[in-house]
Amino acid sequence: MSSQKRAAHNPDGVVRTYIKRVSAFSPNARIYLISIMIYGAGLGIHRFLFNFFLRSLGYDETFMGLISTISSMTVLISALPMGYLADRLGRKFSMVLAVLVTGAAVFLMVIFHTPIILVFTNILMGIGSSLGAVVSGPFMMENSGEEERTYLFSMDSGLRMAANSVGDWLGGYLPSWFGKAFQVSAISATAYAWSVGVAGVLVLATAIPRLMLKRNQLGTKNRAAFAPIAFARQNPGTLPKLLLPMFITSIGAGLIMPFMNIFFSNVHQQPDRVIGALMAWGSLAMGVGLILAPVFADRFGKIRVVVYSQAISIPFLIMLGFSSSFGLSTVAYFVRLTLMNMSSPVYQTFVMEQVEADARAMVASLNSMVNSFGRAFSPVISGWAQVNYGFGPPFLGTIFTYIIAIWMYYAFFLRKKERAQ
Repeated sequence: MSSQKRAAHNPDGVVRTYIKRVSAFSPNARIYLISIMIYGAGLGIHRFLFNFFLRSLGYDETFMGLISTISSMTVLISALPMGYLADRLGRKFSMVLAVLVTGAAVFLMVIFHTPIILVFTNILMGIGSSLGAVVSGPFMMENSGEEERTYLFSMDSGLRMAANSVGDWLGGYLPSWFGKAFQVSAISATAYAWSVGVAGVLVLATAIPRLMLKRNQLGTKNRAAFAPIAFARQNPGTLPKLLLPMFITSIGAGLIMPFMNIFFSNVHQQPDRVIGALMAWGSLAMGVGLILAPVFADRFGKIRVVVYSQAISIPFLIMLGFSSSFGLSTVAYFVRLTLMNMSSPVYQTFVMEQVEADARAMVASLNSMVNSFGRAFSPVISGWAQVNYGFGPPFLGTIFTYIIAIWMYYAFFLRKKERAQ
């Protein structure tokens, strides 16, 4: 048994190993993690309040689904160009530009909220999100060593979720605070607009620490525009196997995840403050799971963590969608979030490790594309189904697609390994 495996079985060894790995983070990685906390808080506020903001303006779930689809479709379409742009501009400038575009889009949608403007601003948000998504993985690969890499990817996702929980919590209170300040209802468009504006301030503030990052100089071989094509030719079948399960998962996620605040509001009749607190604690629980994920990856292996954690989450997804008890749905929401998502940074690290340095930005673009493809059309289908049939069909669709994706992870990467043991 390796020293790393022995440490994973020893609680004291686990703590020492974790501290050692985190202490090894480079200055660039530390600054990046600070920026993620600021950005995550802003995005948490926006994510929690945006559907309520739309509803206060008179838009229904169908339009909400359309807006979500437009943003995801933009991420999908722009992913490859953004990967190319990230290689041309460099990691630092790309990450600064991403948050500036995203923050500007949030302010524009608050000030001008006609349907056309909302469509345009969500396209802008999609472009900013796409650029940020495709550059983060390669940036972390270039600013970490092999031993601490999984820990950095997990800390990135964990702190992002923990910051989201702060944003969710603030999102539950901001409309009341602004409602009192302007002597309007807490569920008025004015209260929601000012609250979403706070999200825009935080997103723009993310640029400050990112401007402090030191540039990584990449050689011309690290700037190949069509590296994934060369990788696919050299490793036929590998790229589809890496990407297909994420594509299937994205379809299921798009059916319910953009609507969880609406789900708890419509189905369980909960007010904004309760939903904000619920989503905040959920994000915090998921953040803890993400931070602990490397420990499980060290002990059981990356792919086992992906397969087992997602498989165990399925019963809780069923409980969440079909329990009439708000208490049971709440417990299921927390557990499902933690289990289903803790594997994300582990698998992201696994994917990045399978490709050469010159292909990482573009493979990250493909990764972003497949994650956005399902979300690009399934929210529209879900919004229509909710209006006509409720949340039952969307939850059934999510359960079915998740089971298929879990089987793919097992069949593509784990089955041969288990048979060989």
